Amino acid sequence: MLGTLDRTPPPFFRQGPSALTKLVLCTALALFLMAADARFTMTQPLRSAMATLLLPAVRLLDLPVAGWRAAVDYAGGLQTALSQVQTLEARLAQQAERSSRAERLTQENERLRALLELRPAVTVRSQAAEVLYEAPDPFSRKVFLDRGSQHGVVAGSPVINEDGVLGQVTRVYPLSSEVTLLVDKDAAIPVLNARTEHRSAAFGGGTGHTMELRFMAGNDDVQTGDVLTTSGVDGVYPAGLQVARVSAVDRRSDSVFARITLTPTAQPDGVRHVLVLEPLAAQQPPRPQPPEAERGASRPHRGGRR
Repeated sequence: MLGTLDRTPPPFFRQGPSALTKLVLCTALALFLMAADARFTMTQPLRSAMATLLLPAVRLLDLPVAGWRAAVDYAGGLQTALSQVQTLEARLAQQAERSSRAERLTQENERLRALLELRPAVTVRSQAAEVLYEAPDPFSRKVFLDRGSQHGVVAGSPVINEDGVLGQVTRVYPLSSEVTLLVDKDAAIPVLNARTEHRSAAFGGGTGHTMELRFMAGNDDVQTGDVLTTSGVDGVYPAGLQVARVSAVDRRSDSVFARITLTPTAQPDGVRHVLVLEPLAAQQPPRPQPPEAERGASRPHRGGRR
């Protein structure tokens, strides 16, 4: 009985186009709107209106994500700030200890000098300078400064930065000066081993950023890590300026001298601002002249013809 029932809809519901026709029409309309929008931007005002209307909702939905990100950033920044505060406090304590120790040493030095009736320590005058450029010579390591003879710079003036000695002024021009760096093959500087108080001379390696401690016997007490400073006896460099650190010691059996490689404490690459010191000899007291009688006696006697 059920098989005899008519399953077709009544005529009232069979009005209008078919589903396939609707699909084709909707597809054509969609293609037309896409092409018209791409060429004439017909739906741009509608998009702007929809974006304006939906903006509060988008921001409201983004609030949890933004809040989570802000909380994470705050926690990370707080942790970083706390770690930096601890590091700075430790550095401040070290600086305070060093300052106190330096002050005590200064007072002790003054008392000892007064006890021995020595003259006060020489105060080295200095002036700031800026590195203009590096010399284009590939076989030398030299830089030019923006200070010259018009600014009081003289040949032989030491050049330093916050890390130690960089080199020495070798040529002076009216408005500039040439500095030969310690790593130059022709550079040399007297040094003092801070651990053993042994004096020697350091020379430029000529290649790379190294120096050498030459003419040192194979059994000399030199170890890797020793700090070398200026000795102050050459009349050019003040005493106590850091020069280099021993990086390698090669005690060769076929030579009586050891091959000692140094790493300068002041690296010349990337340096922009330096200090030009007045040579130490310029502030030393003049050497006493021998009496006139001694000078006359030291002159060779020239006999004349009779």
